[in-house]
Amino acid sequence: MKKDAKMGLFGAICIGIGGMVGGGIFAVLGEAVSLAHGATAVAFLIAGLVALSTAYSYVKLSVSYRSEGGTVTFVDRAFGDNVLSGSINLMLWLSYLVTISLYATAFAYYGANFFKESIPYLHHILISFAIVVPAILNFYSATLVARSESFIVLLKVSLLVLVIVAAAPFVDMERLSPENWGSVLSIVNAGMIIFVAYEGFELISNSAEDIEEPEKNLPAAFYISVVSVIVLYLLISIITVGSVSEEDLMKAKDYALAIAAEPSLGKFGFTIVSIAALLSTFSAINATIYGNSRLGYIIAKEGQLPADLMREKNDVPIMGTLYTTVLSLLLANSIDLNSIAIIGSAGFLLIFLLVNLSAFRLREEIGARASILSVSIILSLFALVTLIFHTYSSNPQAAIIFISFILISILFELIYGRFIRGHIFLRRYIHKEGIKLD
Repeated sequence: MKKDAKMGLFGAICIGIGGMVGGGIFAVLGEAVSLAHGATAVAFLIAGLVALSTAYSYVKLSVSYRSEGGTVTFVDRAFGDNVLSGSINLMLWLSYLVTISLYATAFAYYGANFFKESIPYLHHILISFAIVVPAILNFYSATLVARSESFIVLLKVSLLVLVIVAAAPFVDMERLSPENWGSVLSIVNAGMIIFVAYEGFELISNSAEDIEEPEKNLPAAFYISVVSVIVLYLLISIITVGSVSEEDLMKAKDYALAIAAEPSLGKFGFTIVSIAALLSTFSAINATIYGNSRLGYIIAKEGQLPADLMREKNDVPIMGTLYTTVLSLLLANSIDLNSIAIIGSAGFLLIFLLVNLSAFRLREEIGARASILSVSIILSLFALVTLIFHTYSSNPQAAIIFISFILISILFELIYGRFIRGHIFLRRYIHKEGIKLD
């Protein structure tokens, strides 16, 4: 796999912000309001603190073990090549499929606003378009959108800042007062469901080898990107809840942010937010297909996924891209938005918990403080348990799918690892050493 040129701090920050402000905020804002009500900003702050605490683990691990494998490398370093590391690597690959599905579903809801007449299966057509077109770009020109990622990040963040500035005078602080808040449990649950909106900062670790002065720029990139996005999300949630009645927001739950721009900017505001959403989700899907196909390549190279995922053409992992595309299409067209958000958040909370545990296990090697890592572990564990309990009672289907992902990952690793991988590596060794068998 070819390496890109070295990038500076700004490029690394763009990767982190671009990964987070990809599509999650457009997809899950309505879900947050439905649970937290006037405390939606508090829910985003809670989720942001969990992300920020985990960023500490990523900083220490990324500086010590610079590799395009990122999370995969960290878990393998901490726990070795076993069922746990193999299962979590597959779980990470599956979780990225869920995020692609989430972005595609958000793309469909915002895209539908540009069609005045009802079209049969429009939702599924738009979902499929949002996945298939980026997949084609990845097959034939994977760097087309990647090269313009910094511009795309600046454009979509600028559009969101424009909405925030324009809508600020229209905020009714009464809607944000504590009497309009949800219960403490519902606020925490809202924060955990929308946690997927913060997923993405970990992508910086995959580029650690290509970042200049990594000891200085990696920590700065992680912390600046996470803190910046926390502030951005807090402002967006305040503007949304404060400028539009909850009744109107719930009517447009799946494209709540576009509705929030109407009081200040009218139809123009609705349109520019919808365009920003389409641009953000499309570029996020492109980047995630790109990253997940290469993640599959890395995991397959370690023998934890079928070798078919290592097939390349013009530096493109063609089978990894194909599998990512097909499975994302199936997920996005069969699961509702709420379930996708829950599964995505639960998946990454589990992965981040294991990354925090990995950092704790390697704390002496990476020079990390046990006290800070302990807080990170407790926060991520509490967040995951809270989300699972809430999901079990409110959305059993999502809970079943999430548990199924875990079981599939473990069973696949047990079966593939025990009966297939050993034979593959044995054949590779025999071929390499030129051993002839009778």
